[in-house]
Amino acid sequence: MYNSETPLRAELPTSKQLTRSTVIAAVCAVALLATVVLPAEYGIDPTGAGRLLGLTEMGEIKTRLAKEAQADAAPAAADAAASTTSMPPAASPAPTTKPAPVNEAAAAAAEKATPAVKWRDEMSITLSPGEGSEVKMRMIEGERASFAWSVQGGVVNFDAHGDGEGRSISYEKGRSVPADEGDLVAAFTGNHGWFWRNRGDDKVTLVLRTSGDYSDLKRMK
Repeated sequence: MYNSETPLRAELPTSKQLTRSTVIAAVCAVALLATVVLPAEYGIDPTGAGRLLGLTEMGEIKTRLAKEAQADAAPAAADAAASTTSMPPAASPAPTTKPAPVNEAAAAAAEKATPAVKWRDEMSITLSPGEGSEVKMRMIEGERASFAWSVQGGVVNFDAHGDGEGRSISYEKGRSVPADEGDLVAAFTGNHGWFWRNRGDDKVTLVLRTSGDYSDLKRMK
């Protein structure tokens, strides 16, 4: 026999109370999903609360790391598949040609005629093996920023991207790259910049130089 007493019908919740409780629980679940889970896990912030709480950046980093892991795994699978196939016959070496003589005076004149970029900001970042770092500029849609970055002591994987106003974009990606330069044009108003990761075995130093139209240059990680 059980010692607990059977509750009276009057003590049980009514159907209306159960329905109201269910609705309240569903609304709370949706609110937590939109303000906490989506920003923190996937970098999706439909309400803007995730960025105020610092969760959206966490989700964006998780998403980039997952994509980068997939990109790193793809070449290994391709190499394994290629190793099972027979090697093609070696091609005969191409005939060597003597390089054309260089007009040193003309080359020096051309170098002097090219105006040097006057950089506005410069940042140095040290990355240990496996470590990543992100730098972003605050830009308005259509603004253009010139950049040049180089790695001392190795190479890095990188992702040039932007996010803001609930939107995100990837401009360019690269693996085992020692340097890059060019112009970054903001596709929309928000934060635009780069994420680098050192996949080598040695510590490297990355130097970033920027100039142009942006209001802020900040290291996010």
